[in-house]
Amino acid sequence: MNRSELKELHYITPIANVPSILKHGILSKNRAKPFRPASIAMQEIQDARDRKSVPGGLALHDYANLYFCARNPMMYKRQAQHLEICVLRLSTDVLDLPNVVIADGNAASQYTAFWPSPSGLSKVNSEWVFAEYWTDPNQITRWRKAAAKCAEVLIPHRVRADSITGAYVSTERSRATLGDQGFTRAIAVDAHLFFFRG
Repeated sequence: MNRSELKELHYITPIANVPSILKHGILSKNRAKPFRPASIAMQEIQDARDRKSVPGGLALHDYANLYFCARNPMMYKRQAQHLEICVLRLSTDVLDLPNVVIADGNAASQYTAFWPSPSGLSKVNSEWVFAEYWTDPNQITRWRKAAAKCAEVLIPHRVRADSITGAYVSTERSRATLGDQGFTRAIAVDAHLFFFRG
């Protein structure tokens, strides 16, 4: 991936968490615990992440994790909850923060490698990250594509709220719900991002 290909980063979250995010920023799982945020995470994935650390870095749950592309397997598995979810849009300036890590796939996967940011962008397969789908007739290749779709940017502890540039939602109804939570930045309706066909 070249940095010029990257216009923004994504954070998938329940809309209910937005007021806290606007106040405290996007927090790592460990830092967010006292606020008891709503979660759409899969427990088995969280259990795997809880046991893993970045080589030479922190425990995975000490990073706030952003995606290069929110239209990924996690979103696919949560498509039935699309009305409750938003995707926050983040400035790529966060890539230049100290000790940021690039994961070339889902950070919970045993096959994912970790690289310093921003140079680690070159290790991310942009064709797979931004592909429409991750299907493939070869089972191994399909797994690799699915992992690559969930490539991550790991920010130690917290992403400041002023790095949030806007949000995506799936419907006009969700746009109204997000606005009611005090979100005043640009909100775009993009049903496709949420696998919603209306």
